[in-house]
Amino acid sequence: MLKASGAMAAATLTSRVLGMVREMVYMSFMGTGWVNDAFQYAFTIPNLFRRLLGEGALTAAFIPVFKEKERNHGEAEMWRASNAIISGLVIAACGVVAVALLVISLALAFGTPHPVADPGLHQTILAAPIHLATATNTASAANASAGAIYFWTPGQFSQKTLLMLQLLRLMFPYMIFVCLTAVMMGMLNARGHFFIPAMGATTLNIVMIASVWWLAPKFGVGLPKEQKLPIQIFALAYGVLAAGVAQAAFQIPTLWRDGFRYRWVSPWREPTVQRIVRQMIPGTIGVAAFQINVALVQGVALFIGTGIVSQYNGAVRLMELPQGMFGISLATYLLPTLAGLAADKNYPEFRTTLRHGLATLLFLNLIACVLLVVLAEPIVRLLFERGAFSLNSTLHVSFALQCLAPGLVMFSTVNILARAFYALGDTKTPMQISIVCLVINFTAACLLMIPLREGGPGIANTFTSCLNAGLLFFALRKKLARLEMEPLWKILPQLLIITAVAGLAAWSSWRLWENQLGHETIALKIGAVFVPAGIAGGIYLLTALACKIPAAKEMMEFALAKLKRKRS
Repeated sequence: MLKASGAMAAATLTSRVLGMVREMVYMSFMGTGWVNDAFQYAFTIPNLFRRLLGEGALTAAFIPVFKEKERNHGEAEMWRASNAIISGLVIAACGVVAVALLVISLALAFGTPHPVADPGLHQTILAAPIHLATATNTASAANASAGAIYFWTPGQFSQKTLLMLQLLRLMFPYMIFVCLTAVMMGMLNARGHFFIPAMGATTLNIVMIASVWWLAPKFGVGLPKEQKLPIQIFALAYGVLAAGVAQAAFQIPTLWRDGFRYRWVSPWREPTVQRIVRQMIPGTIGVAAFQINVALVQGVALFIGTGIVSQYNGAVRLMELPQGMFGISLATYLLPTLAGLAADKNYPEFRTTLRHGLATLLFLNLIACVLLVVLAEPIVRLLFERGAFSLNSTLHVSFALQCLAPGLVMFSTVNILARAFYALGDTKTPMQISIVCLVINFTAACLLMIPLREGGPGIANTFTSCLNAGLLFFALRKKLARLEMEPLWKILPQLLIITAVAGLAAWSSWRLWENQLGHETIALKIGAVFVPAGIAGGIYLLTALACKIPAAKEMMEFALAKLKRKRS
C-alpha cells in the first residue's frame, strides 16, 4: 500500500505543486476582485465534472467492473467493455455539452447589455456601465469606442455574471476531454498503474500556466492597463481547453503499451454500460459531496459580495495539496485493492486493508491539518502576496483557510469510506448520506456567509464532512457486521495530544520568527513557513515513534528499507 500510494503521492505532489504554482500565477494576475470571481466560478462548473469523474463517481463505478471482467472473462472482454464505456461516454458528454452551450447562448442573447445614447439616463434606468474591455465582439467594441455606454436594466445580467457566462460557454467543452481522461485513468489504475495517471494533471497545469505567461499578453494589446484584464481572462479560458486535450493525450501511450486499442462498440443495450450508469448516478453524489458543496456555495457567493468566490477558492486550493497527496492517493489505491478482496469475498483482509489505509491517512493528515490552521497567514503570504494580490487579500484567504482546514481529515476519510462501499457494490448508501449532508451544508453555508463572508463556507464544510464521515462509519459497520477498528481508536487520543503539541510548537516558533525577524524579504517569508513547520513536523514524528504509533513505525521502516536498497 505504501509503495503504490507513495508512488502516486509523489506524482500527485508534483502535479499539486504545479497546481499551486498555477494558482500563484492566477492570483498574481487577477487578484481577488470581480474578474477572478467570474473566472473561478465559470471554471468551477466544468472542473466539477473533472473532480466527479476523474476523482470520483466514474472511476468508483468503473474500476470494480473492469477488475471483474479481467478476472472472470479475460483481457479481450475487458478491453471490449472498456470500448463500450468510452463510446457511450463520448456520446453522453457531447450531448450534455451541446445542451449546455445552447442554454448559455440563449441566456447571453437575452441578457447582453445594450447601448444607451444618453449616458444621463442611468439615473432612471438604475444600471451600471460596462467598459470597452468587456465588449468581446467587434460591433460592441466599435460602439464603445464611439462613445456609447452600455447599461444593464433590471432584467439583464450584471457585469460579473455576463463575463462568467461568456467564459463558461468557452470552457464547457473541456468536460468531454475530462470524461475521456477519467476512463483512461480508471483503466490504468485497475491495471496497476498509479504514477502515470497521477502525472496527467502535471501536463494540465503546465498548459494553464503557459496560458497566463504566453497567451494572455497577446490579448488586449493597446488597451489601458485597467481595461486589459477582462479581455486577457479569455486567454485563460482557451488555456483550459488546451489543458484538457493535453491531459487526455498523456494517458494514451501507457494504455497502448498495455494492449488497449480503441474500437467503436455500440453502447446501446450494452449490459456493462447499463450497469456502470446505474452505479455511477448515485455515486456522483456519494463520492463528491465536498465538490458539489463547493459549486453550490460558490454560486450563492458570486451574488452575495465581491471577492468571496476567489478568496474561498484560494483556501480550497491550499487544502487540496495535502488532501490530494494523502487522501486521494490512498483512496485511489484502495478502490481496486478493496474491490479485488470483495470479489474474492476475503472480508477479513478487506477490513485490515481499510483499517491500515485509515490509520495512515490519519497520521499524515492530522499534522497537515494543524499546520494549515496555525500557519495559514504566512503560507498565504508566501504563495500569493504579489502582483494584484494584496495584504488585504492575504488576510481574507487566511481566514477562509483557518475555517476550512480543520475538516481536512474528515474530507479525506469520506473519500476512503465511500470507496469501501463501492468496492462492495453499494452505491446507494453513500448517496443517501451525502444528500442529507448536502442539504445541511448548503443551508449552513448560506446562513454563515452573510456574517462571516469567506469563512462561512469553510465552517459549514468542516461540520458536514465530520457528519458525513460519522454516518458512513456507522453504515459500513452495519454492512460488514464489524469493522475491527479498535486498534485505530486506541491510538487516536495519543495522536490528538501529539498533534496539539506540534501545533503549539509551530505557533510559538512562528510568532517568535515574526517578532524577531519579520517577513520583509522572500527569504524571511520562506523561513516563516518552513522553520515552524519543520520544528512541528520533527516533534510530531519523533513523538509518534516514541509512542510506538504503528503508522509512524511502518512508514519509517519503509523509508529506511528503500534508502538501504538505493545505497546497495
